[in-house]
Amino acid sequence: MAEKRKLFEEVQSDTRPEIATGGIDSARRGGRRAIRYWLMLLFALVVVMIAVGGLTRLTDSGLSITEWRPLTGALPPMNAAEWQAEFDKYRQIPEFQLQNAWMELDDFKVIYWWEWGHRQLGRVIGLVWAAGFVTFLAVGAIPTGWTGRLVWIGLLGGIQGAIGWWMVSSGLEGTMLDVASYRLATHLGLAFVILGFIAWYVLLLGRPERDLMQSRRIRDAKLFSLGTGWMHFAFLQILLGALVAGIDAGRSYTDWPTMGGQWLPPDPLMLEPAWRNVLENPGLVQFMHRITGYLLLLFSIMVLIRSRRAANRVTSGAFLVAFVALCGQVVLGVYTVITAAQLHVALTHQLLAVATFVLILRARFHAGYPVPQSVRGSR
Repeated sequence: MAEKRKLFEEVQSDTRPEIATGGIDSARRGGRRAIRYWLMLLFALVVVMIAVGGLTRLTDSGLSITEWRPLTGALPPMNAAEWQAEFDKYRQIPEFQLQNAWMELDDFKVIYWWEWGHRQLGRVIGLVWAAGFVTFLAVGAIPTGWTGRLVWIGLLGGIQGAIGWWMVSSGLEGTMLDVASYRLATHLGLAFVILGFIAWYVLLLGRPERDLMQSRRIRDAKLFSLGTGWMHFAFLQILLGALVAGIDAGRSYTDWPTMGGQWLPPDPLMLEPAWRNVLENPGLVQFMHRITGYLLLLFSIMVLIRSRRAANRVTSGAFLVAFVALCGQVVLGVYTVITAAQLHVALTHQLLAVATFVLILRARFHAGYPVPQSVRGSR
């Protein structure tokens, strides 16, 4: 006689059906981690690129290479004749004729190596992107929906190279002693855009797709919107900082909080036509950078107050960390002014701008994708 089955026996059984999983799906799940590490490497390289670019600008080295040769330019001069040929090209541009006519070949080599290193690092970043993307694509490790995102990063990198030459070419003719400030701002701005996309993708890949979908349902829409505005406000201040660097406006007035003993810079509209003052008048450009910094700090205080009411502790903490970084950047900005933008101070100011921007972006991410927490951990 057959034994009677107990109630709920099937539910309590330890036997579970086996689910077949394909090799490609498994590779794609593992690919998220590998792609994240690859993007983190690209992130680090872009940060180094921004630092080297800042040093190239601060040492007035950006115009030392007067040609754009994406492939053959990877090799530096290999003998005395080639070095002399490069120096002769540099001697034809306004920067040498009007400012650096005192330079000898050995002096030229110093600024040449800075610019060559800057361009070479750009090539390295391109190769790291291409090698990683082709490898992940070949083994089928790119998660669904991520191919376009990774291509986008590579496309932006290619555009950045072209904009770099567009920037350099502005200082090779006429009476320009440096590159055009608005082109420098465009070049640096795109670097931060690339960095922002990479950082956002790293954050997304750090959480399983299932968790991200669940977190979106409990997003703090108001705080996410404020985080978006905060990020764009900080980006505007970064662009103004690039304008300051482009015309050495940080060294024009070294007193604070006044400028030349006044609350408004002397001769704010001394250039004709008037619109040129916004880009080329050192006093007005530094004044714009200062005022925008004050307004950004006030907006940041408002964002911080709103973030303290967030139900999620991780989200609230992320906004606090970003706010502290921004306050440090404001203090360092003042110190940069009163020290006449000394090289090491100005470079630190630029790198802290990178950290602040990324931390604001991270806070925005946590507002949009809150980390799950227990009821006991909520406020």
